[in-house]
Amino acid sequence: MNSDLTPEQFAVFQKFLVDACGIWLGESKQYLVKNRLTGLLKESEYSSVTQLIGALRSDAVPASLKARIIDAMTTNETFWFRDNAHFEELRKVLLPAWAADKTRGTLRIWSAACSSGQEPYSIGICVEEFFRYDWTGIKRSVQIIGTDISESVLTEATQAIYSELALSRGLDETLRSRYFERYQDKWKLKPEIVDRVRFQQFNLLKPFAALGRFDIVFCRNVLIYFSEELKRDILVRIAKVLNPGGYLFLSSTESLPAGLDAYETVRGASCRYYRLKPTF
Repeated sequence: MNSDLTPEQFAVFQKFLVDACGIWLGESKQYLVKNRLTGLLKESEYSSVTQLIGALRSDAVPASLKARIIDAMTTNETFWFRDNAHFEELRKVLLPAWAADKTRGTLRIWSAACSSGQEPYSIGICVEEFFRYDWTGIKRSVQIIGTDISESVLTEATQAIYSELALSRGLDETLRSRYFERYQDKWKLKPEIVDRVRFQQFNLLKPFAALGRFDIVFCRNVLIYFSEELKRDILVRIAKVLNPGGYLFLSSTESLPAGLDAYETVRGASCRYYRLKPTF
C-alpha cells in the first residue's frame, strides 16, 4: 500500500506548522513529515500518519501532542561559537564600548531560537573572557536570555550538561578546561557561565514585549525557515524591542530583506551585522 501523503494531507500539515510556529515546509519535505510523525504515533492514540493529520485538520489533537509534533519538526542544529567572527566582534568591539560607557546599565542580550544552549552559553563565555582578560575595570552586569519553541531542547540547555561529541563541535581545549568540569561521563558548564543565562520557552510568532528590551539580539539560522513576509515581520518587531543603537546579528549566510529600513549595516573586522537606526 502506498503510504505517501496526498497533496491535500501535506497541505493540511503545512498550514498547521505555519500557524503553530511559522515554519514553512517545501514540497520536498514530505518524507521528513512522514518519518517524524511516524515516530510520534506510538506515543499517541492515532494508528497512522493519515489519521493524525485528519485530527489536525479538525483541531482534535491535544495541545500536549501538538507541542511534541512541533518539537519533532524543529531543526535543532547548533554548535559552540558558530560563526565565530560574531563572537570576536562582540568581545573586541561591542563589549568594550558598552563597558566603557558609565551611563549604560545592565547589558541585555537575546539569543532567539537558542536550541540546546550552545549559542547563549557561547555568548556567556565570551562575556566572561572579556571581563577576565580584556577589561581592567569593575565587572558589570550582563543578562543573557535564551528562547526556543522546543521545551525538550530547553530542558537540555538548562541542565548545561553536554557529551564529548557536543563539546567537540566548536569548543577548543582551553575553553573546555576553563569553563567545564567532568560530570559522570559528560561535561557540565560551570556556574559563572550558567548563572548569567536564563532560558524561556517562546514562540517567535508571539508579541516580544513580555521579554523586555535588549541591547543585542542574536537571531541566527532560524528566519531561513520562515516566509519572506513573516521574516520581515519578525525583524521589524525585533527592532521595536532593541534599545537605541542596539545591534542585530543574523547568520553569515543571511541578509536583511530588501527595503527593510529599521537597520543600518555595520561592517566589522571580519563580519557583517546590523545596528538599529537612530530614527526608528
